[in-house]
Amino acid sequence: MPFISNIKTHHPKAFSALKTLRSFLLKIMEQPNDQNGVAAADPPPPPFDPLTPAVPISYPLKTLDELESRAYFNSFHYPFNRATVKLPGGGGGAELSQRRRILVCHDMAGGYTDDRFVQGGANADAYAIWHWYLIDVFVYFSHSLVTLPPPCWINTAHRHGVKILGTFIMEWDEGKILADKLLSTKDSAQMYAGRLTELAVALGFDGWLINMEVTLDPVQIPNLKEFVSYLSQTMHSSLPGSLVIWYDSVTVDGDLTWQNQLNDKNKPFFDVCDGIFVNYTWEENYPKLSADVAGERKFDVYMGIDVFGRGTFGDGQWTTNVALDVIKKNDVSAAIFAPGWVYETKQPPDFQTAQNRWWGLVEESWGTVQNYPIVLPFYSNFDQGHGYHIYIDGQQVSNTPWNNISSQSFQPFIEYPGDTTQPIQVSINFKEASYNGGGNITFTGTLGDNTEFTARLFRGELLLGNSPVHFTYSVKSSGNSLLGLALEFSSATEEKKKSILLAASGNTLLTMNQFSSHFTNVIMPRRVTKLEQQPGWVIQESSIEMDGHILKEIRAVCYRSKPEKSVAVAADNTPSHGPSQYYAALGDIKITTSGENSKFPPSDSWRIDTQFVSWNSGSEGSKLLSVKLVWQLKVGDADIFPKYNLYVKKVKNTSSGNESEVDNEYVGAAVVKSFYISDLEVTSGVSSVKFVIQVCGADGVCQTLEDSPFFILQVQGS
Repeated sequence: MPFISNIKTHHPKAFSALKTLRSFLLKIMEQPNDQNGVAAADPPPPPFDPLTPAVPISYPLKTLDELESRAYFNSFHYPFNRATVKLPGGGGGAELSQRRRILVCHDMAGGYTDDRFVQGGANADAYAIWHWYLIDVFVYFSHSLVTLPPPCWINTAHRHGVKILGTFIMEWDEGKILADKLLSTKDSAQMYAGRLTELAVALGFDGWLINMEVTLDPVQIPNLKEFVSYLSQTMHSSLPGSLVIWYDSVTVDGDLTWQNQLNDKNKPFFDVCDGIFVNYTWEENYPKLSADVAGERKFDVYMGIDVFGRGTFGDGQWTTNVALDVIKKNDVSAAIFAPGWVYETKQPPDFQTAQNRWWGLVEESWGTVQNYPIVLPFYSNFDQGHGYHIYIDGQQVSNTPWNNISSQSFQPFIEYPGDTTQPIQVSINFKEASYNGGGNITFTGTLGDNTEFTARLFRGELLLGNSPVHFTYSVKSSGNSLLGLALEFSSATEEKKKSILLAASGNTLLTMNQFSSHFTNVIMPRRVTKLEQQPGWVIQESSIEMDGHILKEIRAVCYRSKPEKSVAVAADNTPSHGPSQYYAALGDIKITTSGENSKFPPSDSWRIDTQFVSWNSGSEGSKLLSVKLVWQLKVGDADIFPKYNLYVKKVKNTSSGNESEVDNEYVGAAVVKSFYISDLEVTSGVSSVKFVIQVCGADGVCQTLEDSPFFILQVQGS
């Protein structure tokens, strides 16, 4: 069915639906046939039962009955889908700034792919977004009636200060039937709006994109406006700072006619909510026309851009910035639809490179919109939420491919110039050994003597008080390659600016001579720790006092510890020092005020319970264990701990009657205080299973396994 790919629809959702259908049909066509030419398929899986314990997943609601009955809250999966990371300021976060903004609508292969697995999956190459500093609002989209964002997207968006919305959509003939029920009375419109508010508040996301792509009877329009208005009111009262955004679809006349601008046909909906996502087939003067209609609310107009380029202004894809430039010129906001195009179409040479290049064009046009760090403690291990291994404090705990966007830490503002002319190439590396998590930042290339290379890491807005601020970072390097941190500060009035280098360990005098003219202060580390059991990693610790100043930027500084012997001879036969190989890896970075690590409650301070315990027969006398673990502090607030690592030990009885424990086996990470283990193989001879829950702090420090809470479960029949 190649003709589908050539269709230019009026909006991206229709094309995406056709694409999903095409993919489904192709899969059927690819299945082997039996002797009669009939496709031979595996038996279909049993129908999904949300009440049955299973590996936790995210899923949408497909009927109004599900929405009305609140059935979702009885699901086994519901507790796992509650996001734990809140926006700065709590609730729905602060009101959006009065400036032009970028909304990103995620429509990647129909949604609910690798990201549906709440506890993570096994695809190291799973799709992710990490350029959060370019985004104000993120919408999770699918073609189901009620699209609930998987918690991994909520957690990482909130961590970076980005609001996240679900989608409520009605389309096609089925959508018309649903709309008739939704809009049958004013009371029904309010009731369903109230149910949507309950879901958003309970799951921890910040509002809704409303997409009514159906033709309506004009008499239904008052109830539709009531639905949008009531949803906005209840969201705002329940979650201050939340958003309800209308998609440019059905008009006030009931016609499904995309206007591609804000005008009198769709403004009545815009007037009762927080913004409009304008359809993407607009013309060059439409942003200005829309701004004129919006008046003081021009920043609430989000002009759509389809990255697939289906009739969009500027043709999307690698020229998405053409539309962004026009939108920016007219000082309204932008709505980027389906940036997963880079991933879905396998843009060369690889996803990482293509993704960085594409978002680099967005930054070049628009600039950054988020700042971090803004509060302390601040921690990043540069994890993108996928990889091929997991390390904790330089020690490998897993060599299994994985993905879990909830594990994304603060993402660095790395600049990718798109060429190789820079002396040092900067990239996130997933293949080399990490210090914490699944990645690090590597700096590779050549560097001459008495020269340095700087690379942007973070842009912050962190006001410092009268307490010393402590910087700790892990680094691994080769030869005489050194890596320091350059800090840019401004006074509260921005009248005075200071640039401070936190130098790496090395010759103090040579370092001072090299950098004293570049920086206001050069600070040597107060402590350097070389990890003996994890060769190569060095922990650098420094302290500064900058009362009343604002930390604006953190940059990495690549340099050498001392001049090398001459490696070349100039034309006049005088020795010269040419560039030579440079390599360093930055494992993580931590900023705190106290300089002390997280303090963890004793292991007996926790209450751990098991639920839904089941034992099934495995192979060769083994048993398969499925169990839900739930934990909570007996006294105190466990919400201060953002993450837990789960391990299992299998205890065997020896011939002498004693017990022996097998080494800890890493199971996974949890951001909620529960974890479901499915079909854990317990071999013959194991008498009990010990689950260890390693508590991790906001500063990236994890409790030692020896001091961590644990639960021992006796093997059935042992």
